[in-house]
Amino acid sequence: MARTSVTFDSAGIELAGHLYVPDAPAAGPRPAVVVGHPGTGVKEQAAGLYAGRLAEQGFVALAFDSAFQGESGGLPRGLEDPAHRVEDLKAAVTFLTTRGEVDADRIGALGICASGGYVLSATGGDHRIKAVATVSGVDIARQFRFGADGAQDLAVFQGMLDAAAQARTAAALGVEPAVLPIFPETAEQAGALGGEHGVEGFEYYCTPRGAHERSAKFFVWESVDKMAAFDAFHAVPLIGDRPLLQIVGTRAVTSWMAVEVHQRAVGPKELHWIEGASHVDLYDKRECVDPAVARLTGFYTARLGAAG
Repeated sequence: MARTSVTFDSAGIELAGHLYVPDAPAAGPRPAVVVGHPGTGVKEQAAGLYAGRLAEQGFVALAFDSAFQGESGGLPRGLEDPAHRVEDLKAAVTFLTTRGEVDADRIGALGICASGGYVLSATGGDHRIKAVATVSGVDIARQFRFGADGAQDLAVFQGMLDAAAQARTAAALGVEPAVLPIFPETAEQAGALGGEHGVEGFEYYCTPRGAHERSAKFFVWESVDKMAAFDAFHAVPLIGDRPLLQIVGTRAVTSWMAVEVHQRAVGPKELHWIEGASHVDLYDKRECVDPAVARLTGFYTARLGAAG
């Protein structure tokens, strides 16, 4: 498997990606999969892991940094713009259609965590995506509004909207606005704020387990009001008869969102549970990733054709 650094355009912003191509020779162009990273993540983390594993199975795979984050362009840095995240995925599909090693009629998409929501929206509006899958998929807007477990007091998000409004006003007056920190200083603080899910996120993003220097540690407050009216699941029925696979851990507090997506989907759909896995376990723990990749391989092979 060879990994090549690539760049491509997304609505005027240059995105940085890693293109994974199998080593074994192929009789012709291969099926390909676009892989989106979690919120705050970068292509070198979970997205790159899954892209590399899919390339080992014979697929061309593209992992990339979203606009405003990682090695990709765009200002302000740390902006999480749901609409642009969807556009980034479509731009990644466009890039793959220009590659000689890719069969443009056999492109799938995979979204991890927040990209699990974005990829559903992208697929609903882009018929070039022939099959879509998610791993620990969430709608980041729902997560901010209702909490990871869906039980957050609605007043919390209203307070965040107050802060977002104040930040916009401060910027207009020439004052450097504050930013929204994503992680606290310690795992204990993460647990107090977000329970076990918060601790797991801290351990992945803020310790040697998964930390990366370009992984976002804050969002600009403008991100919050952009999330307020976004609904990643609105386009799920538009996926139509294209197949949908969702891979979820039985211990994931975010699994209620995958259940909602499953209920909204109108075509071939599967909700595949990984026993004993939490939301973050599926990012990198081999005992969870291995069965996930096996199921993804079978899914994409069935819809996109053999990867040889």
